[in-house]
Amino acid sequence: MLYLFSYSDLNHSLFIFLALFFVLFYEAINGFHDTANAVSTLIYTRSMPANLAVIMSGIFNFLGVLLGGLTVAYAIVHLLPNDLLLNKNSEHALITVFSILCSAILWNLSTWYFCLPASSSHALIGAIIGVGLTNAIITGSSLVNALNISKILNVFLSLILSPIIGLVIAGSLIFLLRYITSKHNKFNQIHMTPFEYEEKEGKKNPPLSIKIALILSSIGVSYAHGANDGQKGIGLIMLVLISIVPSSFLINLNASKNEITYTKSALNHLYKYYSNKHVHIINKNDNKKLYLNFSEIIKNVKQTNILLNNIDNYNLLNVQKRFQLRHFLLCISNNIDQITSFNINKDEKFFLYKMKQDILKTIEYAPIWIITIIALSLSIGTMFGWKRIVVTIGEKIGKKRMTYAQAMSAQITASFSIGIASYTGIPVSTTHILSSSVAGSMLADGDRIQKTTMKNIIIAWVLTLPISILLSGILYWIALSLIA
Repeated sequence: MLYLFSYSDLNHSLFIFLALFFVLFYEAINGFHDTANAVSTLIYTRSMPANLAVIMSGIFNFLGVLLGGLTVAYAIVHLLPNDLLLNKNSEHALITVFSILCSAILWNLSTWYFCLPASSSHALIGAIIGVGLTNAIITGSSLVNALNISKILNVFLSLILSPIIGLVIAGSLIFLLRYITSKHNKFNQIHMTPFEYEEKEGKKNPPLSIKIALILSSIGVSYAHGANDGQKGIGLIMLVLISIVPSSFLINLNASKNEITYTKSALNHLYKYYSNKHVHIINKNDNKKLYLNFSEIIKNVKQTNILLNNIDNYNLLNVQKRFQLRHFLLCISNNIDQITSFNINKDEKFFLYKMKQDILKTIEYAPIWIITIIALSLSIGTMFGWKRIVVTIGEKIGKKRMTYAQAMSAQITASFSIGIASYTGIPVSTTHILSSSVAGSMLADGDRIQKTTMKNIIIAWVLTLPISILLSGILYWIALSLIA
């Protein structure tokens, strides 16, 4: 990590330090903003003391970041247009980074202060979109080309669907538990609130089996949150370093000879595949032809092969060639996405997917020190400032305290949904899924929801994207005006 500051002048080193600090600060806020999603159910069902629950959540958030992979991280990086990300003007790169981070941090702190479980993911994604759109307006470029539209649509779809899925699945689990307990009356305790259980059994803590189930599901939420939201922090740092110190982070300079060999081999296989391809692919669903310029695709593959000729160490490439290599590999990856979106056979899809994984190893990576400091920031942040949102989820969503079954259903839904999203590389909102799962489980049980709280939460959800887009755009425009 220290080598980042060894070859820069004092001002540049200071800006790198500040950019990294802002990312870590954002991740710490994310930690205590979203901790409630994992610990509120434990605390309000008396399954674990608050301080112990928070420490446990911090540990499993840490492990989630370490072991969660990088698919979500680069879903975040690729939201920013390539020409804006790889801008060779260091001042422009710094403005881009700080505009994104400042707007996301300001919105997260504001919603935390007002005890609203809003989405850190929405805030970050909105900030990236805001900078991309503002840059397009200022430069007079196409708004359509200002962002990676396919990635944006996928992210939007996941952010819209995730709370609906949480609501439906958690509610369905309640119906399932009701059906099971109707056959076995001895399990009816699961539908009691802690106060009802204490009044009937004279015990404050839940039955051991229920307690274990709640703790395990809370661990699942914490781990899944670390894997998904922690990757967003990793993506942010990589975005910062690619923008500010491109010479060192455009490609994985520590790639092994085997990894470079895999990339070369994948390029050779793709060259043969494209060379034998017709000039079009038939989309059988609507009988239209998708015309692809395979000559252009083949040209990109050939130029990439030329760059890598006799190269077994990426450090041998000068900075210009590193820029070119990243550009070509991203183009080739996008071509693969375009082809696989159409109706080709399964063997071809599997082949292209495997080739894409091999070529992306060069540009989709993160040094272990980045993963570690993000894991530490998220887990430390998890242990502070969590009470405000916990109270909202635990006390203010339903008219009465949640039952053991409601807590369990919400957490199982959240842990599986977020875990699947992390594996598939979709950046979802932990807050949206958990909050909607709690509401869904209560509605399925016939419990009344506090309308004022839900209205405020929904307003915060709806406003997060437009406000973060507007805020980052304004900050970006002001900063550019000051240096003009």
